[in-house]
Amino acid sequence: MPYLTPIKRTDFLHEQNLMKYIFFYQTAIGKIGIAEKNGSITDLYLEHDQIPDDANLHETEMIHLAGVQVTEYLSGVRKEFSLPLDPKGTPFMQTVWTALCAVPYGETRSYKEIAQTIGNPGACRAVGLANNRNPIPLFIPCHRIIGSNGGLTGYRGGLTVKSYLLELEKRYA
Repeated sequence: MPYLTPIKRTDFLHEQNLMKYIFFYQTAIGKIGIAEKNGSITDLYLEHDQIPDDANLHETEMIHLAGVQVTEYLSGVRKEFSLPLDPKGTPFMQTVWTALCAVPYGETRSYKEIAQTIGNPGACRAVGLANNRNPIPLFIPCHRIIGSNGGLTGYRGGLTVKSYLLELEKRYA
């Protein structure tokens, strides 16, 4: 899945080093922080998330591009993100996050359906845990995953934000 493949772009090479950068934006879903390291988006922090101490406050070109794409997404203009992403997680989490990226805009899947998609139908709870640990919500659309009964289940940004995102996508799909 191209969403999880880091893309090294030469126009961002001058900013690449071992530092992690973060910048904050006020959005329709509240204040968010977007983090980048070595030219790839690594984290998206929602309003009540713990912000790491090791990140430097600086709007890199990549973070700016991500901020523009989030703004376009939240206004209903953008349906897919085109950014290099580099989420950190176990191989199982990476597999789940890749499956989440395959859920189309405006659609939902259950934890059970994702478990079946990755070839591990008994892993519903593990899929839920990987979904919860997604470091880049929105870009990796964990909000599109719902309970088997069609009900909303937990979301790091809260169920109000999850509901908002699903309604937004339904409206512009």
